[in-house]
Amino acid sequence: MSNSNHLFLILILSLTVTLLLPTALSQPQPIQALLKRLDSKRASPSVQEAAAKAVLKRLLPGCYVPSFQFKIVHHDVCGGQSCFLISNYNSSSKNGPEIVIKGTTAVEIASGLYWYLKYWCGAHVSWDKTGGVQIASIPKPGSLPLVKDNGVMIQRPVPWNYYQNVVTSSYSFVWWDWERWEKEIDWMALHGVNLPLAFVGQEAIWQKVFMDFNISKEDMDDFFGGPAFLAWARMGNLHGWGGPLTQNWLDKQLALQKQILSRMLQLGMTPVLPSFSGNIPAALKKIFPSANITRLGNWNSVDSGCPWSCTYLLDPSDPLFVEIGEAFIRRQVKEYGDVTDIYNCDTFNENSPPTNDPTYISLLGASVYKAMSKGDKDAVWLMQGWLFFSDSAYWKPPQMKALLHSVPFGKMIVLDLFAEVKPIWKNSSQFYGTPYVWCMLHNFGGNIEMYGTLDSISSGPVDARISENSTMVGVGMCMEGIEHNPVVYELMSEMAFRSKKVQVLEWLKSYSHRRYGKAIHQVAAAWEILYHTIYNCTDGIEDHNTDFIVKFPDWDPSNTSSALPQAHLWYSTKKVINALRLFIDAGNNFAGSLSYRYDLVDLTRQVLSKLANQEYLDAVIAFRQKDLKALNLHSKIFIQIIKDIDILLASDDNFLLGTWLKSANKLAKNPRELRQ
Repeated sequence: MSNSNHLFLILILSLTVTLLLPTALSQPQPIQALLKRLDSKRASPSVQEAAAKAVLKRLLPGCYVPSFQFKIVHHDVCGGQSCFLISNYNSSSKNGPEIVIKGTTAVEIASGLYWYLKYWCGAHVSWDKTGGVQIASIPKPGSLPLVKDNGVMIQRPVPWNYYQNVVTSSYSFVWWDWERWEKEIDWMALHGVNLPLAFVGQEAIWQKVFMDFNISKEDMDDFFGGPAFLAWARMGNLHGWGGPLTQNWLDKQLALQKQILSRMLQLGMTPVLPSFSGNIPAALKKIFPSANITRLGNWNSVDSGCPWSCTYLLDPSDPLFVEIGEAFIRRQVKEYGDVTDIYNCDTFNENSPPTNDPTYISLLGASVYKAMSKGDKDAVWLMQGWLFFSDSAYWKPPQMKALLHSVPFGKMIVLDLFAEVKPIWKNSSQFYGTPYVWCMLHNFGGNIEMYGTLDSISSGPVDARISENSTMVGVGMCMEGIEHNPVVYELMSEMAFRSKKVQVLEWLKSYSHRRYGKAIHQVAAAWEILYHTIYNCTDGIEDHNTDFIVKFPDWDPSNTSSALPQAHLWYSTKKVINALRLFIDAGNNFAGSLSYRYDLVDLTRQVLSKLANQEYLDAVIAFRQKDLKALNLHSKIFIQIIKDIDILLASDDNFLLGTWLKSANKLAKNPRELRQ
C-alpha cells in the first residue's frame, strides 16, 4: 500500500472510530409498536440477503461477489436499534469471502457495503447524471482492506431515513422506466434510505376508485394532469393540463409501481403510499350535489378563465370524504398487498382551512385520519410540514396543536421539510409532542444551481436529536428535484448513521479523494474554497436560483424609478473563480473521470452564470444612463456568455435537454403519447 493510501486509510479509520460511535435512542411506545409491526411486513431474511447481493452484483464486477458475505441479524445484535456491522471473514482461503457485512435489513447491509467501499476502499457512488460511480480505487478481489480488530458496528441514531418530495415525481422521475428505477432504488439502499415515497401509478388506482363512484373515464380525462404535470394535478393545483392520460400510460405506470414496491420490500424498505386529500373530479359535484365541495381559486395565474385550475376540494368533514378515502386505501391494498401502514396526505398544503377555529381544524384532521384508518386500521399519517412555514400567518400555536393532536399519538409523523434552513421543531415545542423527521429540502423546482448548507446539514440533525424532549424519529431528503449537487446528498445521507456532528472540512478532503479516485492538492484546495462559498449559504432565501439567464424577461428597464433587479448571490465570485482555476489546473490528473468532468462543467457553468448577472446589470445601468456604447458592449457580452454556456453544457450529455426528451419519447407507445 502506498504512503498516500496508508494515510487515507488512517484518516478514515480515525473518522469511523471518533465520529461514528453509536448511541442508542429509545423511542416512545407507539413508535416502537409501529416499528415492530413494520418489521413483520418485511421480506424473509433469505429474500433480503439475496436482494442485497443483487445490489452488489449491479454495482461491482462479478469477480467481487464472492469476496463479500451478507447476513440479516436481529435488532438485539445491534442493541435494539437498526445497524450494520462490518468485519473480516475468518478464513485462510484466498478464494472465499473476505468481508462480512451484517444488518438488520437489506438496506442496512447495502449501506454497510457502501460504507466499507467508501471508507476502506476509497470508492464513490453518485447518480449517473452527476458522475456515476468511481470504483477504480477498489483493490482487486483477494486484496481487499481488512477491518481492524473485531470490526465496526454503526447504528442508526433514529429509525428512519425518508426520501422524496411529493413533486419529485414530476421534476425528476416522470419519464423513468424500470431500468432507471432499479438504479435509483439501488442508490437509495446504498445511501441508507428505508422510508421512500412511492407515488407512481396512483392515477390507475384513482380511476378504479372514482369509477365505483360513477365518474366516467371522460370526466377523469379532465381531472388527471398530463404525465409531466401529475404532481400539481394530485395536489389540486391543476386539472387536465397536458392531458388526458392514455389507458396505456395508466396501465404501464401501475405495473411499474408494482415492480418498484416489490424491490423496495425485498430490500426491507417501508414504502409510503398516497392517501386521499380531498382533490376530486368536477363531475363528483353533480353526482353528489349535497356534498360539501368547494371550488378553489386560480393557482399562480395559470389562466384567468380557470380552464386548467380552480379545482374542486371535498371538505374532510363531509362523510363522503371518509368513504372515498377508505375506498382508495383498500384499493391500494388489493392491488399491492399489505405493504405498509404509512400514508402521505397534505390536505392543507398551500390550502388553508376556511376558518382558524381550532375545534374545526381538529375535526378536519380527525376526518382525514379516519379515512385512512378505515382502510387500514394501523394507518399512520405522514404529513409534510411545509404548511407551518409557508403559511405561518395562519398556523399559529393553537391551530398547529389542533391539527397535530387531532389523531392519536403515534398515528401522525410530520416532515420538518425545510429544517436545514427554517427548522420548525425549534419553535413548536418539538411539534407539540408529535414525532417528526428532520428533513433537508435543499432544491426548489428541480433547478441545478450549485448551492448548499453543509454546516447546517452536518450539525442540524444532531442538535435536534439531542435537544431536550426531542420527538425526532428520522432524517430525510425532501428535495423537489434530484441529480445535482452530489456532495450535499452524500453528506445528508450519511447523517442517517451519524451520532455526532461531522467536521465538514476533513470530510470534504476524503470526499474529493473518493469522488475522483485520487488525492490532488489543487482539487482539495478548490473544495475548501467551495465549502466556504457556494456550499455555505446562510441567508435563508428559499428560491436561490434567480440568475437572469434563467428568468423570464419581466422587468421594464425604462422605469428608472424602480430598483435594479437582484440575482441571488451569497458568496465571493472571485474566490469561486479561483476554485475553478484550481480545478482546471488539476485536469491532467483526471483523464477519463466522469465525476471530475461533471464537476468541472458544473462549476464553469456556475461561474459564467454569475458573470452574466453582472453584465446584465451593467447593460441596464448603461440603458438608464443613455450610454449607447456601454449598452451595446455589455449586451453583446451577456448574449455571448449565454452562447458560451450552451456550448459548455453540450460537452456533457448529463446537462442536455435531449436526454429528458429522449426518455419521454422512449415511454411513448402511440402518436398521442408522443405529442405529450
